[in-house]
Amino acid sequence: ATQRDVQKHSVHTLVFRSLKRTHDMFVSDHAKSVAQDEESHKLKMSVKMTADYNAVLHMPVLKEGKDRMALPSSMLGHQSYTQPGDDPDYLITGTHAYPSGPGVALTADTTMHRNPSEGGIHSMALALPPSQARLDVSRTAASVGDIHRHAGGAERSHPPSTAVSLLEGGGTRNSTLARKAPTMPKPQWHPPWKLFRVISGHLGWVRSIAVEPGNQWFVTGSADRTIKIWDLASGKLKLSLTGHISTVRGVAVSNRSPYLFSCGEDKQVKCWDLEYNKVIRHYHGHLSAVYDIDLHPTIDVLVTCSRDATARVWDIRTKANVHTLTGHTNTVATVRCQAAEPQVITGSHDSTIRLWDLIAGKTRATLTNHKKSVRTLALHPRQYTFASGSADNIKQWMFPDGNFIQNLSGHNAIINTLAVNSDGVLVSGADNGTIHLWDWRTGYNFQRIHAAVQPGSLDSESGIFACMFDNSESRLITAEADKTIKVYKEDDTATEETHPVNWKPEILKRKRF
Repeated sequence: ATQRDVQKHSVHTLVFRSLKRTHDMFVSDHAKSVAQDEESHKLKMSVKMTADYNAVLHMPVLKEGKDRMALPSSMLGHQSYTQPGDDPDYLITGTHAYPSGPGVALTADTTMHRNPSEGGIHSMALALPPSQARLDVSRTAASVGDIHRHAGGAERSHPPSTAVSLLEGGGTRNSTLARKAPTMPKPQWHPPWKLFRVISGHLGWVRSIAVEPGNQWFVTGSADRTIKIWDLASGKLKLSLTGHISTVRGVAVSNRSPYLFSCGEDKQVKCWDLEYNKVIRHYHGHLSAVYDIDLHPTIDVLVTCSRDATARVWDIRTKANVHTLTGHTNTVATVRCQAAEPQVITGSHDSTIRLWDLIAGKTRATLTNHKKSVRTLALHPRQYTFASGSADNIKQWMFPDGNFIQNLSGHNAIINTLAVNSDGVLVSGADNGTIHLWDWRTGYNFQRIHAAVQPGSLDSESGIFACMFDNSESRLITAEADKTIKVYKEDDTATEETHPVNWKPEILKRKRF
């Protein structure tokens, strides 16, 4: 009996040990499985963060309590904020450095100023009339380095006796070798534009416009995720296209085929066949929201730009990504194509403009004059020139190398859109709902418009997101934040006598210099 008990005990012990080993193995396998699931989840989140937000992860953080520095008194004493590294490329001022929506006007408190050295300020004060020094710096200097290069140049070019006379006289007007201020030539007269029609139908902000080559209809893209086609003559809705799952940021109509192209914040680029009103192609590749789209005028090439800091060149027929244009360090907000070199031009929130070699897929030139995000570009239809719009001002440039022509200052708001016609009328539309009209050659601002928002909208919904002339250039179409499309026409009854050009050379001379 005792031997049988011993044998039973040993069997029970073996069974218990076997069960314990099985249990331990199960627990270990379960723990490994949980760890692998966590690892996989972390990897997926990392990939998602990189895909969706990589282009804006490096944006600076406003610091309210620290790193404040006061600018010199000659720069009006504005407050400025810097990120921890005090990187001069990220100088942010005011309380609305990155407005979240339209209606936030750019005032003097939110204008950005660089901080030059004391020596640069002193030598600039010697070379220029004291009361005009700051205006000339903003007109000519592209950076702090340019301020240093220009500062003292006039002083070094004069003999010592002239420098003394500058000090004693308090400005160049009293010196015998005073420079003659450049004067603005008389601007060409343009008739004023007036509101002709208000078209409603979209249920969200209207973000983009394109007019078809035959000038019979036009297309709009909206934050309500739809694309609508409107009759240009009557303003009646002809067709609505659905398919995007987020805001439609860009539309373009081909003059070489019956195709409409669209892009949106859903990262999608679509090609619509207008004979069947269906999507026939998708162009996959952008890693974040696609902000603008343009078609090459002479070859079957499509160019898009995105929040992923790239522009992409697509073969329309094969859907192949021919080039990925990299180099910008922040969102690429606008892109334009032309037949002549450079064939692609981009503007970015990194405040630069790049001119691209389309064949090589590389940058030809980088223009760094702007101090704030470049949100729009406009190519002159007849001249070999273009304009860029930013929150600091509008600048005009000469192709092919991007030589600077002049500033158009006075539209003190965030410029979202520019359009220019063959008569030399430049239109700028801003986030606060204002439209300014300029004479292209002289930069004279001959009209300012602020149309009322549609009934039921807030005043803060007064924003211009896009504007475009039709192909006859007799109508101006604007896309707005109050969910409407507005059409403007020239005032046929206006003459040079009823609407004279308010131009006086001596006053303009003081303003320009």
